[in-house]
Amino acid sequence: MYSIGCKHFFVATIEEALNLRKKYKKSNVYILNGVDESQIKLTQQKNLIPIINSLDQLKILNRKFKNSKHKIKIGIHIDSGINRLGIKTNNLKNINIDNLNIYLLLSHLASSDEKNNKYNNFQNKNFFNTFKYFKSAKYKSLVNSMGVILGEKFHYDIIRPGISLYGGHYNTKLKKIIKPVIKLKARVLQIKNLEKNEYIGYNQTYKTVKSTTIAILGIGYADGISRKLSNKGKVFYKKKKFNIIGRVSMDSTTIDITKYKTIIKKGIYMELINHKYDIEKMAKECGTISNEILTSISNRVKRNYI
Repeated sequence: MYSIGCKHFFVATIEEALNLRKKYKKSNVYILNGVDESQIKLTQQKNLIPIINSLDQLKILNRKFKNSKHKIKIGIHIDSGINRLGIKTNNLKNINIDNLNIYLLLSHLASSDEKNNKYNNFQNKNFFNTFKYFKSAKYKSLVNSMGVILGEKFHYDIIRPGISLYGGHYNTKLKKIIKPVIKLKARVLQIKNLEKNEYIGYNQTYKTVKSTTIAILGIGYADGISRKLSNKGKVFYKKKKFNIIGRVSMDSTTIDITKYKTIIKKGIYMELINHKYDIEKMAKECGTISNEILTSISNRVKRNYI
């Protein structure tokens, strides 16, 4: 991403920021959850940008750098109406930032995926009205992936895309523009032939109604495959579709390969997410959003970025 022009990266924790700094020496790395007072020195040393989410954090930093020649570079998170992290707009009148370098001013929309929701305009107005308190702020940022559809008056200097980078959209307008790019594959560990009336997996939730050939895949809920996909998820191989049967286990998932058992061999890789069965469809089957599907894929799943 850096090589094609992305110079701003947002992460939640200082640990994530430090890992990113190892790879990108010159990019702006923002820590959305802020930092503790004990981490301020390290933050400066690594040229990281903490996001300040409360007046208490702001007062501590302003006091700490009162006699410093080098003002710490920070971002300030304005709570424009979502009521999560951030400084409430009615607490800004007597704010003191004399000893701080306000590099970024940001906020976050509660309903960016709902284009006609009037609350978006309410929040945008609240955010805009805080600019007078932070005239030196170099950048302003309000929207995430879904906020792109709201129009330019919401875009400001920086858009913070997340799920859309991977083809997630949950919006019909973006669906026409954004294509799913994720593939999640798992290896076939074993193939078994079962008789009629045999049970598969924990708690006997699936019973064979005829002679059945199954394949056990080396992926489970510890890797991010939700147990909600038990007995209803899909797996693919060369345009052929296979059903998940039985409970998804911690480290394995079982599928019915009876119909195409001649083409499924031990050691091949099958797809649990692809362009046909993307993260949006998987999310729908799990009763959640694609963001949760994607962030649930654990670190033990090998990533291959193309």
